[in-house]
Amino acid sequence: MANVVISGYYGFANAGDEAMLSAIIGSLRDIIPDIHITVITGNCRMTREHHNVHTVHRMNFLSIAAAICRCDILISGGGSLLQNVTSSRSLYYYLLIMRIALFFHKPVMLYAQGIGPVIGTKERHAVRDVLQKVTAIGVRDTDSKAELASLGVTVPPIHVTADAVLSMHPVDKQIGFYLLKKAGVTGIRRRIGIAVRDWKGLEGFKNEIAKAADQLQKMYDARIILIPMQYPADVRAGEDIAKAMQTEAVVLKESYNTVEFMSLIGCMDAVIANRLHALVFASIMQVPASAISYDPKIDSFIQLVGDTVCGTVEKVTAATLVGDVSKKLEAGQIAPDIKAHINHLRRQSMRNAYLAVRIMEGKDGIRTRLKRDD
Repeated sequence: MANVVISGYYGFANAGDEAMLSAIIGSLRDIIPDIHITVITGNCRMTREHHNVHTVHRMNFLSIAAAICRCDILISGGGSLLQNVTSSRSLYYYLLIMRIALFFHKPVMLYAQGIGPVIGTKERHAVRDVLQKVTAIGVRDTDSKAELASLGVTVPPIHVTADAVLSMHPVDKQIGFYLLKKAGVTGIRRRIGIAVRDWKGLEGFKNEIAKAADQLQKMYDARIILIPMQYPADVRAGEDIAKAMQTEAVVLKESYNTVEFMSLIGCMDAVIANRLHALVFASIMQVPASAISYDPKIDSFIQLVGDTVCGTVEKVTAATLVGDVSKKLEAGQIAPDIKAHINHLRRQSMRNAYLAVRIMEGKDGIRTRLKRDD
């Protein structure tokens, strides 16, 4: 039986990271149904219950070492693990997990990662030294490949794939309609979802979103629904926007799993977001989305799907948001060229799982019949 250990930012109720884990597990099980998966997580009970996997706690290094010693491959990802904009400590943590695997001579694969920014000579050397020894690297965009080049990573093959979450299948929207009804949202009025995170104490972008939401509600008689992609932090961000609005908005205040988030997004007629995986969910569920950037990963994803961001958290305006959302509401669907880009990215995303399986086949002779061509 194939034995995989997955390392990432899991168990912290972040919708994007939990969706990435669901996507990685689902893709691997599509290829090898009886695969044995162990996840390094901050909440063992939650991860076991939500994903039906074995778990070890992210700070139990003896258990982590034991799990890696038994595995056929360590998968690091997806997401933006190797960056130190949010935390240098987390950067060294994920490098340490890879070092443990390398100590035991286990293959290491980076799975659909977004690389950087990595700031500081010492930190950049640390990343380069580890990545030079891994087996293969899958990155979700060309900017990440360029960052690897600037770091001096030259040895392992680098595959430009796509965000892991894009490999997920669309879900039943009835789940979302039930959750909206539970929150008091019923009827046939248009629904505009807003999914944002706070960023570096900035307040102006939330005020601009509030102004745009007021105008859109008046123009289209739309319901404004604030969706928290990370609980409870995004609830507070949503409440800030709702308080700044002159019209009524609904702030969802529960913690949801990946399927529930995707279904909620699927029930929207349009989405405004600076959360990457709200934008990814919208793509999977074929919902038009207007993006606000706080990080290059937002710009990269929106560029890949053939669209443009409405602005940054520092400079976005209500007028730009209203114009973009209005255009997409009037069209009534995702533009055909954007849909084509999304379908291509979904195929690219699945390549990550095939790459992981082929690495295992090459090292330990694990043989499995692939269900589809790469």
